[in-house]
Amino acid sequence: MATQFFGERIRRNEDPRLLTGQALFVDDVHLPGMAHVAFLRSPHAHARIVKIDVSAALEVEGVVAVYTAADLGDYWKPGPLLVPPPPVEGKVFNERTQVPLARDKVRFVGEPVVMVVAESRYVAEDAAERIWVEYDSLPAVVELEAALQEGVALVHEDVGSNVAAHVVQIKGDYAAIRDQAHLIVRRCLDYDRGTAAAMENRGIVAEWDPRGQRLTVWDTTQAPIPIRNGLAGMLDLSENQVRVIAPFIGGGFGPKIMMFYQEEVLVPWAAMQLNRPVKWIEDRSENFVATTHERGQIHEAEMALDQDGRILGIHDVFLHDAGAYVPYGLTVPLNSQCTLLGPYHVPNYTSEFTAVFTNKSIVTPYRGAGRQHGVFVMERLLDIAARELGLDRNEIRRRNYIPPDAFPYDNKIIYQDFAPLVYDSGNYQPILDKALAMIGYDEFVKEIQPKARAEGRRLGIGVVSYVEGTGIGPYEGARVQVQASGKVSVVTGVGTQGQGHFTSFAQIVADQVGVEVGDVEVVTGDTDQFHWGTGTFASRGAVVAGNAINEAARDVQRKILHLAGELLEAAEEDLEIVKGEVRVKGAPGRAISLGQLAQEANPLRGAVKPGTEPGLEATNYFGPARGATASGVHAGIVEVDPETLDVKFLKYVVVHDCGRVINPLILDGQVQGGVAQGIGNAFYEELVYDENGQLLNGSFMDFLLPTALDVPRVEVGHEETPSPLNPLGIKGAGEAGAIPTGALFAQAVEDALENRVEILEIPLNPSRLWELVQAAGRGGKSEAV
Repeated sequence: MATQFFGERIRRNEDPRLLTGQALFVDDVHLPGMAHVAFLRSPHAHARIVKIDVSAALEVEGVVAVYTAADLGDYWKPGPLLVPPPPVEGKVFNERTQVPLARDKVRFVGEPVVMVVAESRYVAEDAAERIWVEYDSLPAVVELEAALQEGVALVHEDVGSNVAAHVVQIKGDYAAIRDQAHLIVRRCLDYDRGTAAAMENRGIVAEWDPRGQRLTVWDTTQAPIPIRNGLAGMLDLSENQVRVIAPFIGGGFGPKIMMFYQEEVLVPWAAMQLNRPVKWIEDRSENFVATTHERGQIHEAEMALDQDGRILGIHDVFLHDAGAYVPYGLTVPLNSQCTLLGPYHVPNYTSEFTAVFTNKSIVTPYRGAGRQHGVFVMERLLDIAARELGLDRNEIRRRNYIPPDAFPYDNKIIYQDFAPLVYDSGNYQPILDKALAMIGYDEFVKEIQPKARAEGRRLGIGVVSYVEGTGIGPYEGARVQVQASGKVSVVTGVGTQGQGHFTSFAQIVADQVGVEVGDVEVVTGDTDQFHWGTGTFASRGAVVAGNAINEAARDVQRKILHLAGELLEAAEEDLEIVKGEVRVKGAPGRAISLGQLAQEANPLRGAVKPGTEPGLEATNYFGPARGATASGVHAGIVEVDPETLDVKFLKYVVVHDCGRVINPLILDGQVQGGVAQGIGNAFYEELVYDENGQLLNGSFMDFLLPTALDVPRVEVGHEETPSPLNPLGIKGAGEAGAIPTGALFAQAVEDALENRVEILEIPLNPSRLWELVQAAGRGGKSEAV
């Protein structure tokens, strides 16, 4: 049973279906008699609802029903709190979650007010335009600092302020060491809002079977099992009466882990009320306001260092834009608070954040989930400190890396899984060395850059480090079964959104039960197939579900060897599983196929020994004690056009340590995709609001996304520090490409401009970069300085 497939670059099993149009997405679900939904959404960021008149909509031919909050009766209630606040002493948390339809007040542009159900989406949209709503406008809460001032409008009057939460975490005693510092670096850093802009928008189809008393829901969710459990509770059904299917999903990235979106609550309810299938597919204009956002934070941070450039401590106070509601708790700002520490030894740390209610779309995790902010703050402070101390940017990082003999390393603050933030393993210097070699750092600094500058070209290089908390609990499970055909089925509760689960999970099983990867069928995201699990988020799929699958496959392997030993009259240690059959070592003629074994394990007649379990099947679960910590270094070379200040990446390198690598080909794809989103986040994507809370660039005409012409080919290197927290020794990698890109972009652009401008904000764009350069040229400071 030696490893054959683990670690191999195997092409994805699922791609033929995707490339030939055979994969099922939610919008591909068409059912007889299906009705379609459109929502009338608030045009105001903040207003009281005075009156709603739906009479004209009801007169439109083809309209089936029109629902307001008043029509929902007892079903109208705030949604659940997905993640409770962490167990941090002295925390403040004002729980306010979204409602299915706004009743007395709207709190952000795009909040649903009325649901229209019709025979077609076209009719539903036409009818929605005929609904008349009288609003009494209120001042919008938009800017974070202004939201906390006295006398401002309140997003939730009953809270008494716009404070959603306040959390302070302390390690050591920063105040005590501050006066001992040789250098204090202090800056204000701004990381503004963006959106995931997944290729596939959200969608949901629900069908109620009155005879079978079962509800079937197709949903673009990253967490089908929690959705099933929640809908069952809301609709007063048993969990066995609800089936949720998360089919292929065209990009999740975090916003699709949010639950429950208003539409997820309303569409199944309407299907039961109307006794017919109901469908809603989000359009792109809805996606810009109705799907959750991320990333708005302002940090006042300072770093204390000794004369050798070693960090003595960090003090960070930041504001976090929570949007109108906080259904996802404090996951994003907590990740920022923890990830700021990075791969560095920081003996003294004081971090304080205030999450702020604003009249903007709800904020939940988006690929990186707050980690970008922390990395940006740390890496920018290190860059500035290196300049002021006259140190090389890489040397200051080397001097502060946690040494490999210090693991497990306890940061002594609470992480998003409510456990102390403990790094399980790591070795950071070899990662940096490999990245510098791959990017050609010495040659660039000594030869390429000076030559380019002499020619009037502006080339710059950036090198940044990061850690990524991955693989958090609580658990996932899996069922592995050898079928009578000799094929192997694997079922798990996680959903998949393009991560390559159908292949990487198959590789794990194929090694354990001795079959080809193509002979392993993987089923994900169907609650009728597997009943327990949490979901795909926080770079945990391979770590948690992968280990559950491995344990179930090992259990099946033991059953295979036990039964084969009886049938072949051989000791189990003398057997091997090769190419779908069990052989006696050294006697290839004595063998039995896995298909035959599966049939023998499930006899149709006859007596069996007491306690015998039928079938070559096993179910197992895995839950880690805490998350595994991946790490890496990004290095990139950019060229800045001196006339337009357009920025292009000429070369990009990522060296990542995610423990043992299941499939390097899939991992490279994950990193490449993350870098593409990171570049977009750094230089293109910013959601711009005016003072009235109106989104000014809610279309692809105005919201910039990088294209294939803007994203370079990413060279990926791997270092492996196996995690001691799981049997496979793996760590997550789903967000590694996106996390440090903004920090790298800022450093590289500064270097290209010969440090004539200091970049303390992300995202940028050519016009904003032009403003910063002009301000620096006049001897002034940018708004972010």
